Amino acid sequence: MAGEGINEDYPVEIHEYLSTFENSIGAVDEMLKTMMSVSRNELLQKLDPLEQAKVDLVSAYTLNSMFWVYLATQGVNPKEHPVKQELERIRVYMNRVKEITDKKKAGKLDRGAASRFVKNALWEPKPKNASKVANKGKSKN
Repeated sequence: MAGEGINEDYPVEIHEYLSTFENSIGAVDEMLKTMMSVSRNELLQKLDPLEQAKVDLVSAYTLNSMFWVYLATQGVNPKEHPVKQELERIRVYMNRVKEITDKKKAGKLDRGAASRFVKNALWEPKPKNASKVANKGKSKN
């Protein structure tokens, strides 16, 4: 389509959008070929469980998004189709995985060290009795 001249079957105004769409479809096709070239088991064996969950969620979200687009091209309102609930369900799980990832990255608090740090950093006034006792000891010498 990009190499062809402008087709008379559609308005000239959307030619650029169609070219961009075709390029995007080509990019998706290349990514799918890359993903399909490695068996799923091989791919998942190399990943930790959290990364496996991310791969599964992104795959499910992508597939459902593509189905959403297919429904739209067929004249079906995808907002009224069960695919909308499925996309929302996947999005909730993606947020849960993100929370887990963020918790792993967050620094751990050592309460003992923190309390020692605060205790040593604060100024403590000496008791009035201690200053009198110290002065008496100095005057006797």
